[in-house]
Amino acid sequence: MSINARKNTDKIKQGSEKEPPKPRRKMKAEGLEAGTVAPPEKKPKPVRKPPVTAPLTNKSATGHSETPETVSPTPEMEVHHHPQLEHKPKPIKEYLLEGFMIFIAVMMGFIAENIREGIDNNEQVQQLTSQLVQDLKADTAILNGNNAETAKILAANDSLFYLLQQPLAKADTKKIQKFAADSHSMWPFHPSGGAIAAIKNELHLKKFSDSKIISYIAKYESHIELIHTAQDITLVYQRNYLDPFLSLHFTPANLDAAFNRGVIPSVQMRNLTQADMTQLAADMVLIKVNTNEMIRDTKWLKEDAVNLLQYVKEQYHPDGE
Repeated sequence: MSINARKNTDKIKQGSEKEPPKPRRKMKAEGLEAGTVAPPEKKPKPVRKPPVTAPLTNKSATGHSETPETVSPTPEMEVHHHPQLEHKPKPIKEYLLEGFMIFIAVMMGFIAENIREGIDNNEQVQQLTSQLVQDLKADTAILNGNNAETAKILAANDSLFYLLQQPLAKADTKKIQKFAADSHSMWPFHPSGGAIAAIKNELHLKKFSDSKIISYIAKYESHIELIHTAQDITLVYQRNYLDPFLSLHFTPANLDAAFNRGVIPSVQMRNLTQADMTQLAADMVLIKVNTNEMIRDTKWLKEDAVNLLQYVKEQYHPDGE
């Protein structure tokens, strides 16, 4: 027998001596027919497990170990130790010195604040008083002009009152119309009150509160109210007494020329009777009284303006004065 034949014979013997093959698993009936071979099973891939630290076991009272607990390592924390300093008590002189220095600092700040506030207040007072001087000068100039013009109106009132008492047959109708138109006039006064209003709002300033300026201003404003009252009465008298006479007895041409050009072109008048002349003469008495009061109030107001102006110049010495 050849060598190859012996090897094959030995393999057959060894195969016969092996254990009988194990029975195959039963195949599932779903989807498998008789005589088919089952697909090979897939082996699960190995999963790497994280390293596990040594478990700590807690023993109970009986001595048996309980479920192990996993303890994660904790980083060590740094601890800073503050040195304990020894504070020695200060001597009383150092406390007194510190308190004195604080007191000096507070006093210096208070003094500096007062100086700064005083400088600001002085500048504000100078500005307001300078403006007041300019306003009073303007008011005085207006009052001088108004006084002169009101005197002319009073002269026209007197002349008209005299002519209206003449008989109608001898009446100078042209002059009556001229003086009636001149009496229908008024010169109003509107003060420059900007500086006065500002000063009244700043009376808390020491230079104003410690002075007599408020009394001068109060007197000046009281006479302004008085002259405004006289102006209102003048308007009422013009509307009630002069306007009806002009519209009833003047011709349109004469009325237009009297107020636009200051002349009376014709002596003609409309429906004028002796009773109309007498009634207007009586009304002119009231108009003359009010005109005299206008002149008187204007003089008082001018005196108040001059006195206030003089006081401001002497007390505050505004710039440019």
